[in-house]
Amino acid sequence: MSSTSKILGLAIGGLLSLSGFFSAFAQAQEVDISPEQKGRVRAEKVEAAIKLIPAGYKFVTPGKLTVASVPGRLPFAAYATDNKTPVGSEPDVAQLVADSLGLQLELVPIAWADWPLGVVSGRFDAAIHNITVTEERKEKFDFSTYRNDLLGFYVPLNSKVAKVEKPEDVAGLKVIVSSGTNQEQILLRWIEANKAKGLPASEVQYYDDEAVLDVALQSGRADAYLGPNATSAFKAAKEQKTKFVGGFSGGWPQTAEIAVATKKGSGLADAITVALNEQIKGGSYGKALARWSLSAEAVKEARTNPPGLPKK
Repeated sequence: MSSTSKILGLAIGGLLSLSGFFSAFAQAQEVDISPEQKGRVRAEKVEAAIKLIPAGYKFVTPGKLTVASVPGRLPFAAYATDNKTPVGSEPDVAQLVADSLGLQLELVPIAWADWPLGVVSGRFDAAIHNITVTEERKEKFDFSTYRNDLLGFYVPLNSKVAKVEKPEDVAGLKVIVSSGTNQEQILLRWIEANKAKGLPASEVQYYDDEAVLDVALQSGRADAYLGPNATSAFKAAKEQKTKFVGGFSGGWPQTAEIAVATKKGSGLADAITVALNEQIKGGSYGKALARWSLSAEAVKEARTNPPGLPKK
């Protein structure tokens, strides 16, 4: 199969998966956001993974795996009803990793922008929050993959925008996207491609406050929002104010993977990858993702430092 055919096949397959994913979300039950998380999937120690932890590695806190978490939007992570405990799919994955390594989980809530320095400086043993593997990031971090990266376009329910699946579809639209993200880079590339073709210009909007973002979208100041499909689908199903109109890999036109990030050369990545693969094999991983309706993003195998998205 030619590379072009492969990309087309991946795109079509991704769209089909996303459609099924969205439908599943629409039927999702109310999730548990209590700090106790009694339904959280737990795992047994994985001796093969523990043996791979370097003898000289010093955990931030002995006996604990200290993980940076970014509470903000479910299903990835949000504060529990106590307003201090991170809960969601990413804390659940962190729990599986900690259990596998025979460690107690210590989640540290932070802002997204703080995880890179925190991992490099040794403030955290790892960061687990929808982090995409890129070649640039691999210069400072090691990665253990655990999810496919999928993006989605969402519009108000009464929007006349029927689909956004290729660059031409954003021509003339006002699109909200988060700054410094892969989706922003993809959107900007699409806009440049449209400009070269003489198509109508697109307006890119940025909002740090989600409430302001929602108002912009519902008031018509913006036409669409581009972001991680999981969070948008979760919100759409819960609030019934927006709808899915298209999606693709977070590395468009290449596929992209989400991974646990650890300090480059720390030696933890191989141990975490083995731990994840054991949980994939044993079924705990699948149960953890299903708990947050993320089965469509599951990987068949965790990998250490796979090819990442290329440098810009």
